[in-house]
Amino acid sequence: MTTPTAPRYAGLDGLRAVAVLLVVLYHLFPAWFLHSGFVGVDVFFVISGFLITSLLLRERAATGRIALRAFWTRRARRLLPALALVVTVSATLAWVIGGDVLVGLGRQVLGAATFSYNWTSIGAGASYFGSAEPELLRNLWSLAVEEQFYVLWPLLLPVLLLVRRRWLRAIVALALAAASALWGFAVAGEALTRAYYGTDTHAFGLLIGVALAFALGGERRRATRWARFGMPVAGAAVLVALVAVASVPGGAGLYPAIPLAASVLTAVVIATATAPGAMLGRALDVAPLRWIGERSYGIYLWHWPLVVLLTLAATGSFVDTAIPVTAGAAAGVLTLALSALSYRMLEQPVRRLGFAGAGRAVMARLRSTPVRRFGAIASLTAGLLVVGGTTAAVAAAPAVSSSEAVVEAGRQALTAASVAPAPPMGEGGSDATPAPDAPVTAAPDAAATDAADPDRLSGDGADNRSATGADGRPRPPAPAAVDGTRVTAVGDSVMLASAAGLLARLPGVQIDAEVSRSMWAGDTIVQQLAAQGALREYVVVGLGTNGPVDAQALQQIYDAIGRDRTLVFVNAAAPRDWIAGVNSDLAAFAATHPGVVVADWAQAIAPHPDMLAGDRIHPGPQGGGVYADTVAAAIDGVANQRAEVRYQVELIRWAADEALRGR
Repeated sequence: MTTPTAPRYAGLDGLRAVAVLLVVLYHLFPAWFLHSGFVGVDVFFVISGFLITSLLLRERAATGRIALRAFWTRRARRLLPALALVVTVSATLAWVIGGDVLVGLGRQVLGAATFSYNWTSIGAGASYFGSAEPELLRNLWSLAVEEQFYVLWPLLLPVLLLVRRRWLRAIVALALAAASALWGFAVAGEALTRAYYGTDTHAFGLLIGVALAFALGGERRRATRWARFGMPVAGAAVLVALVAVASVPGGAGLYPAIPLAASVLTAVVIATATAPGAMLGRALDVAPLRWIGERSYGIYLWHWPLVVLLTLAATGSFVDTAIPVTAGAAAGVLTLALSALSYRMLEQPVRRLGFAGAGRAVMARLRSTPVRRFGAIASLTAGLLVVGGTTAAVAAAPAVSSSEAVVEAGRQALTAASVAPAPPMGEGGSDATPAPDAPVTAAPDAAATDAADPDRLSGDGADNRSATGADGRPRPPAPAAVDGTRVTAVGDSVMLASAAGLLARLPGVQIDAEVSRSMWAGDTIVQQLAAQGALREYVVVGLGTNGPVDAQALQQIYDAIGRDRTLVFVNAAAPRDWIAGVNSDLAAFAATHPGVVVADWAQAIAPHPDMLAGDRIHPGPQGGGVYADTVAAAIDGVANQRAEVRYQVELIRWAADEALRGR
């Protein structure tokens, strides 16, 4: 018995082209207007749900059954050849480049091979939005969701077909889609990537496509005037609305609302484009869009690994929100070329001949003319090389990224410092016994203790041993060097990575730093330290890396430390779109509040990107020294300014006394 071929619907290849262009442009050119272009994946989901269900319904209507083995074989022929090629070639190139791009590669290859990439990523704590780690095969998460649908849906469809009425089936599918979306809303509030990657929380697009297939599957659609002219106009307007949804800024934070809206709009476009005689379907089937749509699978697979590898090769780092335009353009050109070659030389032969037939064709080439034999040998050799390269890449993958390594080194420096006995608190602090979870304080060395001797130095570290000349005239103060025992530092992972530098530059400094902190955490931490009597004279706050700040958060920290202490904000340096606003807000706050200064970390590290980890955020050992020097310079600047004011006051008094004495 012959299995019916897949139905051909007008306009769907063009709609696939729209979907893949949204995703590719979003990834390759993140600064462009498609701020939520990731919804192209949801367009694919709706198309897949609609087409697969339509195919299965058509097969059951024609044969009375669903041939599961034949269905899964067709899916394997369609998906596996290009997937294997992209994974092995990309992994081999990553092995050549080396570094952070190899982190977690074994898990990624395993996820690709077992159709579970989304779940392995969730288990590993990976992030889809705004990640600074170059995850080579990140785009395969959506393929895993579709593959899981291909495995499960043919098994579940017969159960739903027990419902006799077509419209009731559609309602059941829509109810399941609504449940998936509601579950996505619930999960997204706690774990956005879990909600985005999860099959359970991102199945609504597939199920909306299923509902559309049920709704249209048994309908006799006639080529009416409305279908020919009215529906295309409405469909075109909805298509424009779909692109508008893909342009919404901050769409990631609105999950699943934005993908859900895109899914509903896609269903409307499909319904209008596939109507008999509809002009929209013919318009979407124009040659360029159809060419892209037919190769959209390969384009989707290739574009992300290529832009990761090209960006790493060109800049030495990768941040998905800061891809150079040249790297994006080069990745786009290579994506089109490689997907076209893969479609013609690999995907189509396997789809047409099957795996065994394609293997026999290669063997026939080996027994053919020298030219064809050379081509077959070259192809087999290249295949062996990329398989070997993939194996080598997985074996060579480091356990952690360079950014994780420098943060862990900072944590170890704090742990080692905590073993030393705590020093006496400096001026403005307290000698109360610290709480068990108090911030780490390193014991200062002998030189630092001598420098803090009150018999030798003034309150700000200036030499007091000969404060006046022979004639009694005050001498200018010596440069200040504030001791670490007078400094409390509260920060995020950037400060944590710089811990060794801070401990070396400011012996005795009190450090409370942890990953993923934002400025809103500063108020609570500072209040807790104050309640413990552990807050010192100079309070350094470095919490601008992980998100925007506002005046209220800054004011709360300012109020918490009190007016008798100095507040030093460390500004931020990271390839994130909110950093410029953070630094501007910190500078404005310092300009309007007495006792507040800014340590300009952004300016200090800008000439030294080589001192940062691969994410271009966290400093390595040398960068940590620059961070510590920047903080110390800001603190010493305050002390020097105060000493200069005292000197000027004393000089005026001396001059007045001299005048009264008639000298």
